[in-house]
Amino acid sequence: MANLLYQQIEMLSREKHIEPEVVVSAIEDAMVVAARKFYKTEEDLRAKFNPETGQVDVYSVYTVVEEVADPKKEITLAEAKKKNPEAEVGTEIVAAKPTDVLGRIAAQTAKQVILQKVREAERDTIYNEYHTRVGELVTVIVKRAEGPDLIVDMGRTEARLPKREQSKLETYNIGERLRVVIKMVDRAAKGPQVIVSRADASLVQRLFEMEVPEIYDGTVQIRFAAREAGERTKVAVASRDKDVDPVGACVGMKGMRVQSIIRELRGEKIDIIPYNEETVAFAQKALSPAKVTRVQIVDPETKKLEVIVEDSQLSLAIGKKGQNVRLASKLIGWDIDIKSEEEKRQEIEEQMTALTAPATPLTSLAGVGAKTIEKIEAAGINSVEKLAGMTPEQLMEIPGIGERQRRIQRRQIRLKKLLRRRHQRRRRRKPGPPTIKAMPRRRKRRSRSQERSA
Repeated sequence: MANLLYQQIEMLSREKHIEPEVVVSAIEDAMVVAARKFYKTEEDLRAKFNPETGQVDVYSVYTVVEEVADPKKEITLAEAKKKNPEAEVGTEIVAAKPTDVLGRIAAQTAKQVILQKVREAERDTIYNEYHTRVGELVTVIVKRAEGPDLIVDMGRTEARLPKREQSKLETYNIGERLRVVIKMVDRAAKGPQVIVSRADASLVQRLFEMEVPEIYDGTVQIRFAAREAGERTKVAVASRDKDVDPVGACVGMKGMRVQSIIRELRGEKIDIIPYNEETVAFAQKALSPAKVTRVQIVDPETKKLEVIVEDSQLSLAIGKKGQNVRLASKLIGWDIDIKSEEEKRQEIEEQMTALTAPATPLTSLAGVGAKTIEKIEAAGINSVEKLAGMTPEQLMEIPGIGERQRRIQRRQIRLKKLLRRRHQRRRRRKPGPPTIKAMPRRRKRRSRSQERSA
């Protein structure tokens, strides 16, 4: 009996990839729950697996005290001496509970507890194994579909390939082998805990590490990668060795290395770009295959760039539905505003026209009095163009103008409050709907002939 139970414990631990001690602990906890339900007691019950007999012994534990406050968990020293002459205050006394009388319901309860404990232990094992492997490239087999998601077999466990992590242009078949990266491990998930991806940019990085020995040994580094799965990926690479061309190492002889990755990604385009620490030079390369005329940093704090290209290169620089400039912006981490030479020329002409045009005097403003114009001019504003470029907050700061506006606002607020109070008083005084009182029914007077007959 003991050997048979041991065999079942070892078989379960191998199947679920958990330690045998975890299974034994689950069995002990299950017996405690079953005994507590059968005996309907709140005593301190404990269980111990006996390896010699293959049975689980259940017993109550009592603490030896001088005065009993809780009879379910405490025992007096005198009573404890009867069971164990060496008992002292503070020690524990155990009393065995028969387990052969628990019955079918208790056995079913124990079974459910064991399954639950084993399931929790299995989930902990999966989490501890895979949460340190996030970003790792693994090969999986498509097992089944659950709605738009795919459930894949990783060997020891199942993983989920969500719709959002699938390439837009790929279709998958049951039993098909896929290379994926481990995206995350969700400990609270009801189904498979491991989430894998075919759309993440790290998948391309891991594939390059497999195909390019220079990346694997660290001579060439992938500094950044931006991807729109199924369509295009931009990869920025740099070399630690000045004698090694990072782009050439990734492309390979006759493009063999990069073509192998493209086949794995089922035709997705890959742009390999040399990394440059200078933002301007890096932006020029990131927008390839378009040829950039010049790059200007507009605002270094908000990371904004202005890129000028020839008119014939504008559509190529922007890309299909803005894809090229969008990926380049992700790659370098800056916002890119692309303009053609003609657009930039027109913009400069408009600015020059605005600068050379004569300023419109404030006296041309209709409905503005002379005193108001004097106050505006005293604040250093001498033209309509300059006044139009000011915000309402800036106008409020002009002496005289702002004070008058604030007085008007205060009057408006007081007027609104007054109207609101009047409206509330009218509502209180308004009479309710008229009530109709029932008139008493008038009694019809009888005639003399009716009185005689009565």
